[in-house]
Amino acid sequence: MNNAIFWMAGSISFFCLMATGARELSHELPIMLSLFFRSLIGVIVVGTLLLATGQRQQFFTKRPTAHAVRNLFHLAGQYGWFMGIGLLPLAQVIALEFTVPIWTTVIAALTLGERITTRKLIAVLMGICGVWVIVQPDAGSFDSASLIVLAAAVGYAISHIGTKTLSATDSSVTIVFYMCLIQMPLAFLLALPNWQWPVGAQWFWLGVIGVSALLAHYCLTNAMRGSDVARIMTMDYLRLPAMALVGVLFYSEQLAWTLLAGGVLMVIGNLVNNPQVRFSTILSKE
Repeated sequence: MNNAIFWMAGSISFFCLMATGARELSHELPIMLSLFFRSLIGVIVVGTLLLATGQRQQFFTKRPTAHAVRNLFHLAGQYGWFMGIGLLPLAQVIALEFTVPIWTTVIAALTLGERITTRKLIAVLMGICGVWVIVQPDAGSFDSASLIVLAAAVGYAISHIGTKTLSATDSSVTIVFYMCLIQMPLAFLLALPNWQWPVGAQWFWLGVIGVSALLAHYCLTNAMRGSDVARIMTMDYLRLPAMALVGVLFYSEQLAWTLLAGGVLMVIGNLVNNPQVRFSTILSKE
């Protein structure tokens, strides 16, 4: 368990580092350009490792269409997440991201016929209450940017459903490789109308985004080997206070009580649901 805590601390740290890189570039480079370079770095690193370790079979899949559909929604989710990071406090983005298990539950029930149990219903209701507290649609402080992050969470949820179906035939490494391989040309084409070559420190932050994303998933993989999924997902909620601390220390962001209260409601809802997801599902995050 101690090793799992060590690896999970690494995962949280690298996810925070990736979000910081996204924030640094949010007003300097088009989002799709950042996503293109993130995918390019992923293809190069993962592809090189597979070749070096002789795991060439991981390059092949019998379900390219399923990968393509899944990654359309995942790319859309990433775009909304990166946009939200540039518009909202970091902690608020992470808090709203915790609605992903809620949307996944609802969408799985509608598309896969999964039964909504009492636990799942409680989790959904608490999640909705948490979102209401954070977004405050009936108050003057409502920020429409919150809807972008919520839409991104829905995109992530749909991609999770796709990952769940793909995990029956493809390995986690194959799913991650095709995530980068498919999203790279899509992001490139969408970035072309506003293309600009990065300069100076922008290259550094692009490298931070690409490498930290891969390292975060690597640490998460090792954490899963040392503990059960429920405990790991519970520790993942520490990303909320971690990102709140980053926002306060580096970006002078203020912590509103509504953010903390809403985040607590969503975390409790997810714990009630006790999501026993597979590792391959978690791999598709961020």
